[in-house]
Amino acid sequence: MDYSLTTRLAAEFFGTAIMVILGNGSVATVDLERTKGSNSGWIVIAVGYGFAVMIPALMFGSISGNQINPAVTVGLAFSGLFPWKEVLPYILVQLVGAIIGQLILFACFKPHYDLTTDTNRVLGTFATTDATKSKVNGFINEFFGTFVLIFGALGISNAPTFAKGNQMSGFIGIGLLVMVIVASFGGPTGPALNPASDLGARLVHQFLPLKHKGSSQWEYSWVPVAAPLLGGICAAALFKAVFL
Repeated sequence: MDYSLTTRLAAEFFGTAIMVILGNGSVATVDLERTKGSNSGWIVIAVGYGFAVMIPALMFGSISGNQINPAVTVGLAFSGLFPWKEVLPYILVQLVGAIIGQLILFACFKPHYDLTTDTNRVLGTFATTDATKSKVNGFINEFFGTFVLIFGALGISNAPTFAKGNQMSGFIGIGLLVMVIVASFGGPTGPALNPASDLGARLVHQFLPLKHKGSSQWEYSWVPVAAPLLGGICAAALFKAVFL
C-alpha cells in the first residue's frame, strides 16, 4: 500500500520520538541516580536501544520505511534509493521527533536528574561524547558504526525472506543489529549513529533548566552529525554497487 507523504512523515515523527524515549530512557535508567536500574550496566543500554529501533520498525516500517535517522535518509538519497524532494521533510520531522521524545523522557526522569550531580552522566542521557575526548576517534567510531548499521540494514531489507513479505522478521533483525552495534561500538562514543537523535536531544540539553547542567559540548556536536551522514552515504553506495 502506498501512503501519502503526510502519513509517512507522521510515521517518521512518532518513530523517532519513540526511539529516543526508549533508547535514551535506557541510558537514563542506568546512569541517573536512584532509579531502580541505576548502574545496571551497558547491556541494559544495548538491549534498550536495540528494542528502541525494533519497536518503531514493527509499527511503522511498512509505512515510511522507519528510517528515523538522517544518515539513512541521506545515504539512500545519494544512492538513488530515496527521492531527494522528500529528504528535507523527513529530516525535519526526525529532528522534531527527537526533541519531543527527549522532552518526554526528561519529564519522566525529572527527580532523578535533580539527584544526579555528575554532569557528564546527565549529558550522556541526551547526547554522545568521546570517552577519551578525541574528535578523531569519535569520528572514526561513529563513521564505522553507522556504516555497519546501514550496510547491515540494507542487507536485511533486501534479503529473500524480506522480499517475500516476511518483513516482521527483517525488522526484528534490524533491532538485533542495533543491539549488537551498541554493545560492540558503544564503548568509545555511546554511540550516536543518528544525527537527529543526537542533535535534537543536545538542543534540549542546551535549553532545559537542568539542576546539574554542565556543558552541552557543542565543540564535539559536529562529529555525531557529520560522521554518521558520511558513513551512511558510503554504506548505501557500496551496497548498491555490489548487490543491487
